[in-house]
Amino acid sequence: MRISTITNWAYAITVGLTLLSGGAFILAAKSADDERATTERAWTLDEQVESLARAAEQTTEDARLYVQKGEERFLKAFRAADADERARERSLKTLEVAGLTPQELAALKAIETDAETLDSIEEAAVADFSAGHTDEAKAAVFSSEHEDAQSGLLANVAHFTELVATRTADELASAKAKADFWGAVAKSLLLLTALVFLSVLYFVLKRRVARPLLEMSGIVRRLAKQDYAVEVLPDGRADEIGDMNAAIQIFRDNGIERDRLDAERRKDQETKDLILQLMHRLQACRDEQELADVVPLFTVQIFPDLPGHLYLTNDGRTALAAKGTWNSPVRSIMEFHAFECWGLRRGRLHISDETIGDVPCQHLDGHRDGSSVCVPLAAHGDTVGMLYFESDEASKLGAARVYIELIAENLGLAIANLQLRDRLTSLATRDALTGLLNRRSLDENLNRLRREDGDLPAALLMIDIDHFKRFNDDYGHDAGDFVMVQVASIMADIVGTSGAVHRYGGEEFAVILRGVEPSVALDKAEDIRKAIESAPINYLGRPLGTVTVSIGVAATMGDRPPATLMQRADAALLSAKSSGRNVTVTDWAQIDDKRHTG
Repeated sequence: MRISTITNWAYAITVGLTLLSGGAFILAAKSADDERATTERAWTLDEQVESLARAAEQTTEDARLYVQKGEERFLKAFRAADADERARERSLKTLEVAGLTPQELAALKAIETDAETLDSIEEAAVADFSAGHTDEAKAAVFSSEHEDAQSGLLANVAHFTELVATRTADELASAKAKADFWGAVAKSLLLLTALVFLSVLYFVLKRRVARPLLEMSGIVRRLAKQDYAVEVLPDGRADEIGDMNAAIQIFRDNGIERDRLDAERRKDQETKDLILQLMHRLQACRDEQELADVVPLFTVQIFPDLPGHLYLTNDGRTALAAKGTWNSPVRSIMEFHAFECWGLRRGRLHISDETIGDVPCQHLDGHRDGSSVCVPLAAHGDTVGMLYFESDEASKLGAARVYIELIAENLGLAIANLQLRDRLTSLATRDALTGLLNRRSLDENLNRLRREDGDLPAALLMIDIDHFKRFNDDYGHDAGDFVMVQVASIMADIVGTSGAVHRYGGEEFAVILRGVEPSVALDKAEDIRKAIESAPINYLGRPLGTVTVSIGVAATMGDRPPATLMQRADAALLSAKSSGRNVTVTDWAQIDDKRHTG
């Protein structure tokens, strides 16, 4: 039998017994109410009778005082007391129908008779006194007849009170007996109800619930602590406990699945957070090398089990070189031609894995075991690189594919934006012919020098190619451009990282040297002049002859501020050109101190 059936029967019996005990309690309460009503009636009777007696005594006293002293106030008091007495007599008459016994009714009649006798004697005495018969009035209120009527009244009141008290005691005893009886019946029924309840409770809880619950309590406690490794014992009972056991098993299975989903969700969120951080860092990178350093820092966290490379294309988009590496990949070579990658050929993700029967990429250097994926990095219709991953298990690459493609999409945009920014910067700051910094960059650098480097030594070299017009006239403008490019290249090589070389305009150039003393600047100028003079320059197989330059040097020292560098260097250059060219002139030396080739 199922526990629910047992408990339903027990519930029905318990409800029935409870209703019976409730009825008994109601009867007991009614008996108690009867007891209280009897007491109240007896108290009311006694109060009415005693009030009548007191009123009669007050009337007698007022009547006697009046006939003795004759004062009007005693007459008024008599009239008021008499009216009160008569009101109480009328009230007593209504009690005759209130369930009094014959003896009580007889005693009540006697009280009324005595009260009326007293009233008639006293009223007659008051009337005689008012008529002037003082002696007759006094004799009446102090007569034996008056005394007998008053004594009889008091005796009858005492007798009536005794009769009521006797009857009330009997009624109270009867009501109390009934209340005690029904109270005992109610308590017995409640005790029986409790016994039935405890019996069922013992059977259900002890035999059918407590034991299996005790066995399952340890399992439930471990499950409450999310210890889903606990095993739920099988239970074939077809009752609520069996259902509970099955529910606990389902709860355990759901908990295991929930833990797995939570772990996947947390892992997915962590991966997305890392990817978001990577995207933010990519947007803040200044150049491709910085980007190539940032990518491995995050890919090793996002894909700890996947080695890989970040490849970037060369300027001609014909070859790729690994600029970033993580987790020590072994399958792909560091540099290869673009046509060696099927992913770049197809313009989409390509998986190299013999188990799927697709062609492998040629840059895998003969490694056929394992699996690898190549994802082209493209933006604005242009391929700028490739993201490469490898693994011994193809499933790991499959699980990471969505994230890899997401990273590749954003990485391609970041690289393309960097390259676009570099091209725009170059167009804005570089001379198209020589590749040197242009006049705009020279103005910005000089302004920056005036603002920031006032306390550091600096120098400006103004350089002009001597007799440049003859190259255009004798060999053509292309040859002149070629001479310009060669001279620019020599200057850039000599200056290197110690300064910035600019094309000032036409065949004039300017070199800014920071943090150098004037003597060092002069030496650098001489190195440039001598290198250009000694360099053989041939155009289309024809020698163009010796190329020389004139150089004017100005430095910041003493009373020579950065603000006048350009004017002073330009003046020195004019001095060098007027001194026969192929010479270096400084703004701190005289003409005869200039340096030139012998």
